[in-house]
Amino acid sequence: MRPVSGSIRYLLAGSFHRMAFDEWGDPGAPPVVCVHGLTRNGRDFDALAAALAGSYRVICPDLPGRGHSDWLDDPILYQAQHYVTALAHLLAWIGRDVAWVGTSLGGICGMIVAAMDGSPVNRLVLNDIGPFMPAPALARIRDYMVASGDSPLMQRFPDIEAIERHVRFIHAPFGPLSDAQWAQLATSSARALPDGRFAMHYDPRIAEPLRGHEPADVDMWAFWERIRVPRMVIRGETSDILLPETLARMEASGAEAFEVPLTGHAPALIDPLQIEAIRTFLDG
Repeated sequence: MRPVSGSIRYLLAGSFHRMAFDEWGDPGAPPVVCVHGLTRNGRDFDALAAALAGSYRVICPDLPGRGHSDWLDDPILYQAQHYVTALAHLLAWIGRDVAWVGTSLGGICGMIVAAMDGSPVNRLVLNDIGPFMPAPALARIRDYMVASGDSPLMQRFPDIEAIERHVRFIHAPFGPLSDAQWAQLATSSARALPDGRFAMHYDPRIAEPLRGHEPADVDMWAFWERIRVPRMVIRGETSDILLPETLARMEASGAEAFEVPLTGHAPALIDPLQIEAIRTFLDG
C-alpha cells in the first residue's frame, strides 16, 4: 500500500502557508495523526502507517519547514506553539476525533493539543517524550542544531550514501536498525539540490529560536494533568530526554508504559514489536 500525498493551508503571522502530509488507508476509517520529531518528517512513520492502514486512516504531516511543507520566512516562528497552530488547522480539516502518535517534538505538540478543552484527541501515544525535559538533554540538542545550521557540510552532501552515513551517526539512538531500514531513513531524510548534491530535508534555520539561549528544565506537568484520554508512553532504554523517574510518574498517573531496549532518543517505531504495541493500544 502506498500513501496519497496532500496538503492543507494554515494561517500564521499574517500569511497562509502550506503544510504537506501523506495519508494512508480508508478515508472513512478512524483517523490517526502521526507527528514527527525536530529534524525529521512524516516519512518516519511509513512502516507504522502501512501496518495500521488496514484499520485506520493514518495522516502523517510534515511540520512547517520540514519535508514538503513550506519554509517560513521568519525563522523565529519555528516554535512549538506555531506548530500547534498549523496542526490545529489539520485537525479542523479532518473534522473528527483522532488518535495522536507523537515522537519527541510531535509528542510535545500532542500534549498541548490533548490538554485543551474540547480537544479532538481521543488517544495519545508519546514516543520518548514526557512532561519533564531536563536542561542537559535540551542543551545537547541545541548545540547540535546550531552547529548543523552553521555548517556548510550539512547543506551539501555529495550523494545519498553520505546522507546515510550522517543519519547512521546522528540517529544511532534510534536503535539497532537493518541496513535496509537505514537506507530508507536516509532516502526520506534527503532533499535533492539543483546541482545534483543533497541536503537534509528541513530548513536549516529551524535552529534559530534555539540560538543564544541557555536551556532550562521544561516542566509541562500542568498540561499532562489536564489530559483525560488513554495515554501510552514509549521510552528508549537509554534516553536522556525521557528520564526513568518521569516515565514512572506518568505511569503512576495512569499511562501505559513501553520501554525499548538498546535504544535512546527516540525509538524509530519501525520494529514489529513497537508497531504491535501501538496497534494494540489504539485498538483499545
